[in-house]
Amino acid sequence: MTPEQRKYCMSRVRGRDTGPEIRLRKALWHAGFRYRLQWPVYGKPDIVFPGKKVAVFVDGCFWHACPLHATWPKQNGHFWENKIKKNVERDRKVNETLSAEGWQVLRFWEHEVNEDLQGVVERVLSALA
Repeated sequence: MTPEQRKYCMSRVRGRDTGPEIRLRKALWHAGFRYRLQWPVYGKPDIVFPGKKVAVFVDGCFWHACPLHATWPKQNGHFWENKIKKNVERDRKVNETLSAEGWQVLRFWEHEVNEDLQGVVERVLSALA
């Protein structure tokens, strides 16, 4: 890819309302769970159950260094390595902060949502019980 093509492709990557997020939200809604989006809580969880203090994150395999599917770009590798390491460190800090505030934090990899949606929904149900 040319630098212009790469810039265009990366500009199209969404930070919210990703495919796995939407699949999980639809499955939770269909199962009768009601949740909130964009709830004002530290770390900006993808799905929030404020009454139960449960925060759900759906992490992309590339952006959050999934141990099974993470890939490292060959071009500008130093930049991407630093970027992804910062994402992982921020995830750890968000988990610690929310836990200290009494929240239960659930994190799912995008591949978990895509491959075992029912299992993910059951884990959310277990957290809400």
